[in-house]
Amino acid sequence: MSDEIYREVILDHYRHPHNFGKVENPDFAAEDSNPLCGDHIEITARVTDGKVSEVKFIGRGCAISQASASILTDLVQGMTVEELEKFDKSQLLEAMGNPDLGPVRIKCALLSLKTLKLGLYSHLSKGNGSGKDALQKKEATEN
Repeated sequence: MSDEIYREVILDHYRHPHNFGKVENPDFAAEDSNPLCGDHIEITARVTDGKVSEVKFIGRGCAISQASASILTDLVQGMTVEELEKFDKSQLLEAMGNPDLGPVRIKCALLSLKTLKLGLYSHLSKGNGSGKDALQKKEATEN
């Protein structure tokens, strides 16, 4: 995808976010922020019959962080919990057009995925530690 198309996709999702809002009575919710740039994302989701039946986000921050959340919620709608567990940053970045982002901007782009995974792991652990604990354990095994 050309840089121009990448910018257009990001700006379109930033100006007209998909799935913006909060899910009523969610099965899981999580929020996180990037203190370096002030981005903040909150994701709520409902799981029905093992699939993501509804997912929404609210947030504030740069165009990349907000567009990423919009794109992510489009992508994961209808996924099974197992598919969601396997969903990774390369899939999100590909959907964003594989933008050439530096280390600070990549954190903006991946904040929504990190937040979604926090909520998912908290939902899956149900009392076996916090979502952050589960995410840290998962990240430790991947590195």
